[in-house]
Amino acid sequence: METTDKTAPVSQQPDQNTISLDLMNRMKMHGMAEAFRESLAGTTAQAMTPDTFLSMLLSREWDYRSQAAVARMTKNAAFRYRAFLEEIDYMVSRGLDRNQMERLATLDFVRSGKNLFITGPSGTGKSFLACALGHEACKKGIRTLYANASKLLGMLKVAKVKNNLEAEMKKIERCQLLILDDLFLVPLDPKERAILLEIIEDRHERKSIIITSQYPHTNWYDMVGDATVADAILDRIIHSAHCIELSGESMRKLKAKKG
Repeated sequence: METTDKTAPVSQQPDQNTISLDLMNRMKMHGMAEAFRESLAGTTAQAMTPDTFLSMLLSREWDYRSQAAVARMTKNAAFRYRAFLEEIDYMVSRGLDRNQMERLATLDFVRSGKNLFITGPSGTGKSFLACALGHEACKKGIRTLYANASKLLGMLKVAKVKNNLEAEMKKIERCQLLILDDLFLVPLDPKERAILLEIIEDRHERKSIIITSQYPHTNWYDMVGDATVADAILDRIIHSAHCIELSGESMRKLKAKKG
C-alpha cells in the first residue's frame, strides 16, 4: 500500500532561528528578538560563550522594557513642555540657583514626600522647570502627573457633579509626583477650595506636589479665599517645601528681542 510522506521538504521548514524569533515576539520579548536578529546578521554570537550571549540578550530586553516604561510614563504624565534638565538656561538672570536645581534633580525631595514651590512673574520659566523635573522623575520610574491647576479643578468639579470624583481622585493619588501648574492664577471658588484641600490632604507627608504660581507662597493665604481652608491647605504644604523664587523679565520677551 502506497503511503504519502506529509513531511515538507527541509527547505520549506522554518529553521530554528526563525522559530526562536517568532517565540520571542509572541512572548513580547521584542528587545531580545531585535538583539537576536542583529546577531544573526553578524559574527557577534560566534565570538561569545553561550552564557555571555544569553546575558547580552537579557540585557537588551531589560533596556527595551525600561525605555518603553519611561515612554509610557512620560505620555501618561501629559507634560505641557518637552523639557529636560540639561536644557535649562542658567545664563539668564532670573534668580535660578544651579546648585539648588542640581540637588532637586536627585529627586530626593520626591522620595521623601516633600513639596516644591516655583514662583515668579509670567514667562520666567516656572512651567519649564517643573516639566523638566517631571521628565526626570519619569526617567527614574516615578509616576508623575502634570496638570494646569485651573483646568484640573474645573474637571474635578464636573466629575463631582457626575459622581465620578472618587475615581478621578484615585488616578491623581496613584502618582508619586503631582505638578500643579499656575495655581491661583484665578481665584478659587468654594468647590475648588474643597477639592484642592482633599488633594493635598491625600498626599500630605506621603507624596509630592510641585506647585508653580505667579504669586509668592506668602500671598497664598489670601488667594485661597477662605481663612479656615487656607489654614488647612498651607499647614500641610508649607512646612515640607523647597522654594524657587524666580524674578526678572519674561524669557519669551528676551528671546523675541534676540530674534
